[in-house]
Amino acid sequence: MLSDREKKRYSRHLLLADIGEAGQLKLSQSKVLIVGLGGLGSPVALYLAAAGIGKLLLADGDSLDITNLQRQILFDTDSAGEQKAELAEERLSGLNPEIELEAIDQALTEEDLEEYVPEVDLVLDCSDNLKTRKAVNRVCVSQGTPLLSAAAIRWEGHLMMFDFRQPETPCYECLYPPNAAEPVLNCSTSGVVGPLLGILGSMQALEAIKLLLGMKSDINGKLMMFDGKHHQWQSFRIQKNPSCPVCNTR
Repeated sequence: MLSDREKKRYSRHLLLADIGEAGQLKLSQSKVLIVGLGGLGSPVALYLAAAGIGKLLLADGDSLDITNLQRQILFDTDSAGEQKAELAEERLSGLNPEIELEAIDQALTEEDLEEYVPEVDLVLDCSDNLKTRKAVNRVCVSQGTPLLSAAAIRWEGHLMMFDFRQPETPCYECLYPPNAAEPVLNCSTSGVVGPLLGILGSMQALEAIKLLLGMKSDINGKLMMFDGKHHQWQSFRIQKNPSCPVCNTR
């Protein structure tokens, strides 16, 4: 049962028929791992903390650089040089002291993920490299843990949801096979417009809340691509690869 303080804090959620007190209790009992606290992880973490997700595991091994602040809205100028995971924990605890936070001050290896993923109900991949995305995907597949993944560069981004509780769901490896090379273009070499990451990160947070509430999603197994210059969305159904070395053995 929600306390009077929680009822007041989440009063705008309680007004929604799809959430109400029962839904807010579900959120308060949920655990989520956020991998990466950069341009995507910043809005994701802020919105999920504000929504009252019971426990957030905040994983990032980087320290804050001044070049991050053009898009990483979780941080401020005075904190440059400090560790992002610890900064995130401090900021989010100030935003919502009702929730539990765990700072993981390291870049997660596949072995680390095998330790943390079984503890959570959902993983949000907000990382910035293919190696990490594929490791997250492999562990989520093996554990049957839903995964929300996003990426953005220049004026374009994409969002994908894989609910591995459903056996017919494809995986990240179906789209990017084992021989896929690390993309040459990235934010450091090609740039990215800041609000684009806010859009994609907010979409991740929205789909996370829906999933944790048990609501149906129309984007499971889809690649959702966003063109920020022309404000256009395109969606593509990802075909499950029958010979995928990751998900066809489940």
